[in-house]
Amino acid sequence: MPDLVLRQELGPVTLLTLNRPHKLNALDYELIDQLMVTLDKLEDDDTARAIVLTGAGDRAFSAGADIACFAASVRRGQAAALREFVGRGQRLTARIETFPKPIIAAVNGLAHGGGCEITEAAPLAIASERAEFCKAEINLGFAPPFGGTQRLPRLIGRKRALRMILTAEVVSASQACDFGLVNEVVAHEQLIDAALDLAQAIAVKPPLAIAACLGSVTRGINVPIDEGLAIEANYFARMVATRDTQEGISAWLDGRQPQFTGA
Repeated sequence: MPDLVLRQELGPVTLLTLNRPHKLNALDYELIDQLMVTLDKLEDDDTARAIVLTGAGDRAFSAGADIACFAASVRRGQAAALREFVGRGQRLTARIETFPKPIIAAVNGLAHGGGCEITEAAPLAIASERAEFCKAEINLGFAPPFGGTQRLPRLIGRKRALRMILTAEVVSASQACDFGLVNEVVAHEQLIDAALDLAQAIAVKPPLAIAACLGSVTRGINVPIDEGLAIEANYFARMVATRDTQEGISAWLDGRQPQFTGA
């Protein structure tokens, strides 16, 4: 199979690149499946502490789902469309959202449709000044199916999200930052370096604590506060007996730098 997802190891940080530049990195089934397999491998790789996800070329992060690919599923009816298209896309964005290592979207250009939904699902995102975001699905006659109707309102508010979803208006990188869809906007030439710097800053932190932070926030954000606090307490309880927690506390009391081992 062609390398639709490029992987580059940069110390504890892994750079993943969606590699269909001739199709603006559109998400066909093969690319989605390869990205899922790659994420499975990275979860099991203890040397990989943080991930930066970007798109090949200068034009697009991802222009969204590959229409020519999913059209055949839609023509086969509801069952096929839900199984082959919607289920696949929702599994991908859920995997990105709940991944136990930080995934930073480095949005280098167009992030339309499914590309925007990947950005929504990623815990962190940095955008090039050239990036633009668009919920274009309504122009194809359907609502965003990869989680966009659920995550976007939670990220930027109901009214802003509905305007994007109902109009398919393009949102600039600076607007996306103001909305809270991305963390920051940088010069296009500095995008990958900025994303890698952020990933490196996180990668040196204790990995079990990182996973606990990600899990606690992701699981707790959409439940009542009492349930969220219980989730937070459960993650803390899991950490108490770990070597990293004991080392972190001891190092602070001893006035030295901690030596985290990931155990």
